Amino acid sequence: MPLSAHQVRASIAVSDIGRAVAFYEGKLGLRALQSGPSAHVADGSRTYGSGGGPALNVYQSVTAGKSAATLATWYVDDLDEIVDELTSTGVEFTRYDQFEHDAKGITARAGGGRIAWFQDPDGNTFAIEADV
Repeated sequence: MPLSAHQVRASIAVSDIGRAVAFYEGKLGLRALQSGPSAHVADGSRTYGSGGGPALNVYQSVTAGKSAATLATWYVDDLDEIVDELTSTGVEFTRYDQFEHDAKGITARAGGGRIAWFQDPDGNTFAIEADV
């Protein structure tokens, strides 16, 4: 059975679901579609919607923040507007030494377009990209 015919969601491990909820809902403005258990934590997970459907599972786990890679990327039309809105909620954008960033933390993306990275309280890295 090919996987290309099925929906996929990013799953993000966090160390404290309460702190994660404050970040993902309070700062990023995501809406929880569902909450439930995570292993041994009764209310330790959330499923967040994005782009019209479920897109991101956040769950409490001891493996939180173990990856330095970008775990999920939002594709937007107006990167400056989204960065400004997230900055106003307290999101800090990550700057990497190997890239030149503008004052907002946005850098040119390989092949065209622009990108900005940020991290959740556990150090999980996310990106926002735009083609212009």
